[in-house]
Amino acid sequence: MNNKEFIAELAHRSGKTVKDTGQLVTAVVDVFAAKLQEGNQLVFGNFGAFEVKKKLERISVNPLTQQRMLVPPKLVVNFKPSAALKEKFK
Repeated sequence: MNNKEFIAELAHRSGKTVKDTGQLVTAVVDVFAAKLQEGNQLVFGNFGAFEVKKKLERISVNPLTQQRMLVPPKLVVNFKPSAALKEKFK
């Protein structure tokens, strides 16, 4: 499912227009991104939690040339599903 299909499904289920639903989804994603950039954890009951983790720098080896490279540290968003969500997929 892509973004356009997701917005269309939400609009259909909520009875709102596709335009209004698209604006709402954009606003929600913007708030998520802003809160995660601030270092906050986002927790949604019966769904899961989003948090930003820092991956440490590491050394990687090119398998063809055996050249070693230093991969710099970076921030990644991690999702941990709730027990209720995991239960739905058993």
